[in-house]
Amino acid sequence: MAKQTFHTKLIGLLKNTPDYVDEESGELLRARLIHHAYQLDHNLIQLLLTENEIADRFFEEIGGRWIFNYNTFVDYVNRHEFLPGSHTKFRNKIILNIDDKSLTERGEVALVWPYKDCVLEGGQTREEEKRKEIFFNEVIAQSEINRMLHPKVLTNWKRYTTTGEQDVTEIKRDENGTIRENLIIKGNNLIALHSLKKEFGGKVKLIYIDPPYNTGNDSFGYNNNFNHSTWLTFMNNRLEVAKELLKDNGIIFIHIDDNEMHYLKVLTDNIFGRDNFIATVPRKTRSGRNNVPYNLSQDFDWMLMYTNKASKKDDLFQRSVSRKYYKTPDFPDDEWRLSDITVQATIHERQNCNFTMINPKNGEEFPVNPDRCWGFPADSFDDYYKRGKVVFPGDYDFLDIRKPALRVFKSEEIERRGDDFDKSSVSSNFLNLAMDELLKDMVNKKGTDEIRELFGKKAFAYPKNELLMQRIIEYTTKEEDIVLDFYLGSGTTAAVSHKMNRQWIAVEQMDYVEKESLGRIKKVIAGEQGGISKSVNWHGGGDFIYCELKQYNDRFLEKLQSTQSSEELLEIWRDMSNESFLNWYVKPDMPAEAKEHFSAINDVEEQKRCLAELLDKNQLYVHLSEIEDEKFDVSEVDKVLNKKFYGGGDDV
Repeated sequence: MAKQTFHTKLIGLLKNTPDYVDEESGELLRARLIHHAYQLDHNLIQLLLTENEIADRFFEEIGGRWIFNYNTFVDYVNRHEFLPGSHTKFRNKIILNIDDKSLTERGEVALVWPYKDCVLEGGQTREEEKRKEIFFNEVIAQSEINRMLHPKVLTNWKRYTTTGEQDVTEIKRDENGTIRENLIIKGNNLIALHSLKKEFGGKVKLIYIDPPYNTGNDSFGYNNNFNHSTWLTFMNNRLEVAKELLKDNGIIFIHIDDNEMHYLKVLTDNIFGRDNFIATVPRKTRSGRNNVPYNLSQDFDWMLMYTNKASKKDDLFQRSVSRKYYKTPDFPDDEWRLSDITVQATIHERQNCNFTMINPKNGEEFPVNPDRCWGFPADSFDDYYKRGKVVFPGDYDFLDIRKPALRVFKSEEIERRGDDFDKSSVSSNFLNLAMDELLKDMVNKKGTDEIRELFGKKAFAYPKNELLMQRIIEYTTKEEDIVLDFYLGSGTTAAVSHKMNRQWIAVEQMDYVEKESLGRIKKVIAGEQGGISKSVNWHGGGDFIYCELKQYNDRFLEKLQSTQSSEELLEIWRDMSNESFLNWYVKPDMPAEAKEHFSAINDVEEQKRCLAELLDKNQLYVHLSEIEDEKFDVSEVDKVLNKKFYGGGDDV
């Protein structure tokens, strides 16, 4: 048997103590080890003394007594090699790491950028904040990041019906145990998506998102205050978990403009796989304008479309086609319709299909279209005619045709294509609403008009109109499929999904969700007649549940962001010391010397950053696993509803 290395021996020894191991990943908790070392924890010291080689490394003999050199131990634990999931020892040192090896070790080309392996919360709650986002790159071990993304407690439950607001008492599920509720969740969308994984992983048929475009100078209602590298991290964090929520044949639409579209394409190829890319669909937004760079008006934005694991042979996009069928005495047992009797081929390719067709009843001649060919050769004409497959002008008084046509029987279509015989393929132009008779080139204006009609004002910049969402939903889903939008915004996705009898889940962290977004869906269930209501015969009905992620440390991040003075920040610091979870290395008290150093910074934004780094990011929201902990003050009602939501019973 090969001799164990010191490193392997130390890892094995520490992993034998459950207190140092993450239950889900099975990896060591670096921060907890460091914390126990600095606390001179007796259990840790006794454990390290059980192995002579380890004791020799971390203990010194002074005057006949063994002294624990905790600095040596902490330095060793902080090394990059100690835990494969670690990325950085110091906050400003970045290592691009793939599959536990740094880029320089792999010797290959990879999709990498600064902070790629970090987590970006993206926690803005008000449009005017333009919040400078916080990277969690001070979190060293990946297992600790995973703890931040564990399911969270949901609170402030309300059910909205046609009769008004009601208490939530049950969570409806189908016979397979799947939750069958329309949901609006207020809170950080990254945290919310991870909280949805347990119940909705692999069950969502359609995801549509309209994320921040990262233009830097528009009036988009979300936080566009990202530079290129941080924006990629922001999107990567969210798209990775979105993929886990999609069904194998699910589809995701990502709305984007030219500013980041090509970078996003490379990123989504990396997440979903290049083989799962479907198309880039243009959407016309205007018809030219003056005062544009290089005097070239970019009149389109784009939607990237990916499936999860569907085969290219799968019919992901279908639409119902309304065809006119006839029932006549000569064919009493079958209905029929007319179709083009020619095919797209030249006479040189199909010489035997280049002939003059003659009507046996009157001798009228019909030469073939010189740019096409008849759909069968000359020697098959008699057979086709005897079977009633060829219809000539004049055969039926109710038909107005000027050339021969092919008769297609409904029984043939059902035999060939099954019950979905009335479905046809969809052109990639199907969302270019500039060609739509209803909207022409007024796509964004139509969406804005719908919002003004609902709210009496332009409550959102660039809202998507309902017809756009109707086309996406009707071509990619069927009734009761689950539709997800984790940038709810003006609520168009939820509104149209509800009118079209799809189950929908919406996530929004901005404060306007409580008024504008929520208000819109309440009007939908009351039967509002805007948007697509008349075309889908919508008259109201249904219900939905609203709930929120239960905040803990995140409430202090919000307070820090809105504060404008050092004096207010000192008050928040005092509250944090008493009511928040601070990082393990931070003492809860506020010594006078620390306050003096804080005041000497003389830069409010830098002071905010310093206080933000004190907060334990694993405790931004209340963990579901800590729902019974009294310090989080979770109500009995919330405890019951969370158990129903996450487990369908008493066990979570």
